[in-house]
This record gives sequence, structure tokens and C-alpha cells, in this order.
Amino acid sequence: MLQWLVEAAEQLRAFSAYFLCDLHLEQVQLDEVYAVLRARKAGEINAVEAIRRLERSPYGVWTAMDPKSTLLVVVDVGCRTLAMAQRVVHQVTRVLAPSCVPLFLTDGLTDYGTALLTHVGFGMQPARRQDKGPMPKPRWMPLPELRYAQVVKSYRCRRLVGVKHRVVFGTQLAIEQVLAACGWTINTAFVERLNLDIRQRVAAIGRRVNTLCQGEAGLQQQLVLFQVYHNFVLPHASLRQALAAPMAPNGRGSAKVWRPCPPAMAAGLTDHVWSLKEVLLYRVPPWPQPHVR
Repeated sequence: MLQWLVEAAEQLRAFSAYFLCDLHLEQVQLDEVYAVLRARKAGEINAVEAIRRLERSPYGVWTAMDPKSTLLVVVDVGCRTLAMAQRVVHQVTRVLAPSCVPLFLTDGLTDYGTALLTHVGFGMQPARRQDKGPMPKPRWMPLPELRYAQVVKSYRCRRLVGVKHRVVFGTQLAIEQVLAACGWTINTAFVERLNLDIRQRVAAIGRRVNTLCQGEAGLQQQLVLFQVYHNFVLPHASLRQALAAPMAPNGRGSAKVWRPCPPAMAAGLTDHVWSLKEVLLYRVPPWPQPHVR
């Protein structure tokens, strides 16, 4: 079974890389889900203690998604560090179209701001204020079209007591204009709902379970399977497309004029609902490598 999972993960990685490229997205939400991996693998704690320490574990599953189509753009595993934030943001910018700079929404993790400034910014040399002395250190400046806001939550005794919105790059007006087109406000509710789906469908990171994954590679393989299944195989009731002609129901009732579709269809990446067998047997052709920003 493990060997089948490894072979399937290799196919699904190539499948996702082929379809998820040159994306034109208006918004991207990023978040992390805690998971217990390293301590359990090293034998430092048993399974019961690992479950108890699930919320305090530094390891996590990083996700980036498009809230309009619920397309899961990036999923990765790593500790909550600046290096990991840089890696996730780098993967997001690689799948975006060259001229696409979407609105980024995250939680209050400060490492996201540094990673976005590195990938969606430019270096500049400040002018010298005095005639003598050393030159000022170079600085990173955001691109004019970069818009980034955070949802900062405050907890007390593990209870949510407050939520604040912080605009990091761009202006409040520019961010509200993007969200007003969908009738939304600054939030990360969509990626948090996606995190719940991951916990329910990936047994290794579920709550109060005895199926904890003992290695990062194994969890990566399970997440790749979930990403393709979520994007291409599973139709979402909240995503629907109009039928070319009304479909008569099997029994009584009105004719169907809509059909549910997976996120890949809502994003315009495919024209039909895939089956898992069809995905695994699909011969991925060579595709142009993504650009490097």
C-alpha cells in the first residue's frame, strides 16, 4: 500500500504542476494547520501525548487557496519559520501568471510579510542624507500593485476574544475595492474552512486520532492526493455552472439547470469532472516550466 501511495503521489505531483500554472487570481488566502510529526517519529513522546500536544506543535500544514473558486493552489509541510513562509510564497508566485499580483490575506504571522516583500518587491538603495559616512543599507520595497492584509486574532484562556484587521501593504481603500466586488470584507474564513476539510479527509492530521503520520514524506504524499481530489475530482455544492440545456429529473420536480463542479472547473482549468482513476492513468505531457520572479 505504501508503495502504491508513493507511485500515485509522483503522478499527482506532475498532474498538479501541469494544470496549476499561469493562474490569474484576484485573491489568495494563506494559513497553517498544526500537526504532530517529528516528536512522534523520533520516539520522544507516545501517541497519546502527541495528540494532547497537537495544538502546541511547531510543525504544520501550509495551504494557499483562491477563495472565489476554492482552488487549493499550494499545500506543503514544515515548521512555522521564515524559511518555510518563503518556500510557500515562492511556490505561490511560481504558479501565478507573470503580470498577476493578487490580494493576499493571512493570519497575524509576521513571516508572511517578509516573504511577500521578498517575492513581490524590489531592492532599492536609499539616498545618502549626509555628505560623509557610510552608505545606507539597501532596502526592499513592495511593488505598487502589492496588496496584503492580516487578520489578527486575540485569545485568552484558549478563547477568541478579539479580531483586528491590519493592512500591511497597499491601502485600505484598494483592498476594500477588491473585496467589495464579491461582497466580502477582510477575512480568512475560506482557507480556515479548507483546513477543516483537510483534517476530515487526511487521517494523519485529524484531531484525537491514532493515525498520526510518522514522517514528513508520508504526509506530503497524502496531501498531494487530497489536493488533486479536492481540485479536480470532488464537485462542490457551492460551485455550480449552468447547463447547456435543462436536464429532466428522474422523478418529480423541476428540470435541473445547474450542475455542481470542482474548483478546477470553476477556475477554468478543465472542462469536466475527473475521476480518480482517470487522473492516475493520465499521461502528463511536457509543460513549460514556470517563470522565476
